[in-house]
Amino acid sequence: MTKSFVEFLALYGHFGGEDLSDDEGDDEDDDFLYEGADEESPLIPGEGEEAHQGTATPTKAVFLLLKSFVGTGVMFLPKAFHNGGLIFSTTLLAVIAVISLYSFLLLVETRNKVPMSFGDIGGVLFGQTMRMAVLFSITISQIGFVCAYMVFVAQNLQALVESIYHCEVNVPLPYLILGQICVFVPLAMIRKIQKLSVFALIADLFILIGLVYLYYYDFLVLATHGVGEVIWSINSSSFATFIGTAVFTYEGVGLVIPITESMKDPQKFPKVLSWTLFGITLLFLSIGSISYLAFGKEVQTVILLNLPATGTVDTIQGLYALAICLSIPLQLFPAIRIMETGLFTRSGKNNPVVKWQKNTFRFLTVLVCAGVAIAGSSDLDKFVSIIGSFCCVPLCFLFPPLFHLKAVARTFRQRFIDIAIIIFGLVCMTYTTYITLSLWSSTEEAPPLSRCAPGN
Repeated sequence: MTKSFVEFLALYGHFGGEDLSDDEGDDEDDDFLYEGADEESPLIPGEGEEAHQGTATPTKAVFLLLKSFVGTGVMFLPKAFHNGGLIFSTTLLAVIAVISLYSFLLLVETRNKVPMSFGDIGGVLFGQTMRMAVLFSITISQIGFVCAYMVFVAQNLQALVESIYHCEVNVPLPYLILGQICVFVPLAMIRKIQKLSVFALIADLFILIGLVYLYYYDFLVLATHGVGEVIWSINSSSFATFIGTAVFTYEGVGLVIPITESMKDPQKFPKVLSWTLFGITLLFLSIGSISYLAFGKEVQTVILLNLPATGTVDTIQGLYALAICLSIPLQLFPAIRIMETGLFTRSGKNNPVVKWQKNTFRFLTVLVCAGVAIAGSSDLDKFVSIIGSFCCVPLCFLFPPLFHLKAVARTFRQRFIDIAIIIFGLVCMTYTTYITLSLWSSTEEAPPLSRCAPGN
């Protein structure tokens, strides 16, 4: 099991198909990753090996895709369904899932034509500026995920502290966000991402426990209290924010190329990806709709905050917060390595000055993430929507069809679909970002629902 998680983490060293490996780690890690060519061997070959010869079976690819797409985003969906309205949100999430899948398949098809990384494909087709645009989008999207995750962890910890101390202690969110720096800075200094395998294993186990319990409690509430007060059709005041959150939820585009490369038979990947995303979409639709039906207008941005203050819930909440906390260094790794590659031309392996310059840069990056998280913590659902619409839409709906249009599309139908997706992406990006920023500046969001009743 741990071996599979090491292989999954190796994909983050090739995020977007980029070579983000760091030569400042221990050499034995490389030996471990690139030995042998069997089921127990690494998914991504080394420099001297043929890049197309992977080892992953379809079953393992499904496992990797599930890990790539199921994380924190699913916990934001119930509030997103409230923002959009039940029918509108259900329909649009299914539409976005279909368009996302089609875009991912366009990226895979383009990569087969231009066998390079996501950024290099853009560079070959449109020049160095496009390559930088892709890397920039990957970087800000990963930093956006990290910031949202930090707020998620802080809100859960705040509720946990209130429950444990019976509302006698209340720690402000900014302090809880800053406190996470003590955990993330040491983990951000890790050069070999495979060393985070134990953390990834624990995190996914806790996420699974949290999802199972959430299903249980949702059905319990529906059975005992009935359906909450919901908006059935469309929420005309905030439906646009749903789009960004929905795109945010499908956050695994950066691992599509590495997983394709990892497969022993890459021709099977489109079918594997299609069926896996179908299952993931059913999960997203069920969590979003059932939780919204259970809690109605009282649904919180982080759905776990709707659960009552019991010992079991405190444990579940603490484990899920810990799971996301352990996932944050993994999300930050691609962004840090992309920025380091651009800023530092020398290796710090035998140069302590360069190594400490990189350490300082990583420390400052974590501080910046904490600062952005504090700024966005006052209105988390709109913060997540902006990350999705501004940072994630280009990676999902702009670059893949644009590259496919230039490198592959030959028929009128192909060109029409590519252009239609590009227009859809541009409209989503500009309209959703504008509306969400307008709502953020014109309305004051109520604080997360406290488990502490007045007078306690």
